[in-house]
Amino acid sequence: MNFWHIRRNDMENPNLYAKIAELIELARRQVITAVNTTMVYTYFEIGRMVVEDEQQGQHRATYGKQVLKELSKKLSKEFGKGFSSDNLERMKKLYILYSNSISATPLRKFTL
Repeated sequence: MNFWHIRRNDMENPNLYAKIAELIELARRQVITAVNTTMVYTYFEIGRMVVEDEQQGQHRATYGKQVLKELSKKLSKEFGKGFSSDNLERMKKLYILYSNSISATPLRKFTL
């Protein structure tokens, strides 16, 4: 029996296709979950950095709003949508809301 004969029979096996299709779907779901988890960690860390930066300012409300506007402009220019002042404010709230529950994220070791 030659190699091509075995491979052709494998491809004709509907169970082989079903198993591979299931594996691909599982991998896709895992990638989506990993990306989503990483984005939540990233937003949490951005929120932490903004809150920590604001806490050093003397006039927090005025200073904080100006920082978010400038930060939003720079981030949006380089990284596109998703970094509006409103979204940065949401990232701050995410951090504030969960900072007591989450001591550190896996991304924290990569932040300065």
